[in-house]
Amino acid sequence: MSEHLLRGKPVTDEQIRAWADEAEAGYDLAKLPKPRRGRPPVGEGPGVVVPVRLDAATLAALTARAEAEGIATRSDAIRAAVREWAAHVA
Repeated sequence: MSEHLLRGKPVTDEQIRAWADEAEAGYDLAKLPKPRRGRPPVGEGPGVVVPVRLDAATLAALTARAEAEGIATRSDAIRAAVREWAAHVA
């Protein structure tokens, strides 16, 4: 058994051989998915990184609410919170 992991699970030598055999047989390049460049957009135009520090209690509250609302990532939760807050401009 190899010590290689894929998504946290061990990859067997047999699986590696199967992938190698598949590759050696050749691929129809027209059927391969087009490569994506960079991260997907998060709104209109390019994104800007904004570093922010949160204390442990705030981060725990953010994580709990994101899980309760089915929000997949911390970044998505922060963006949702900021959009909500920004929408209430007086």
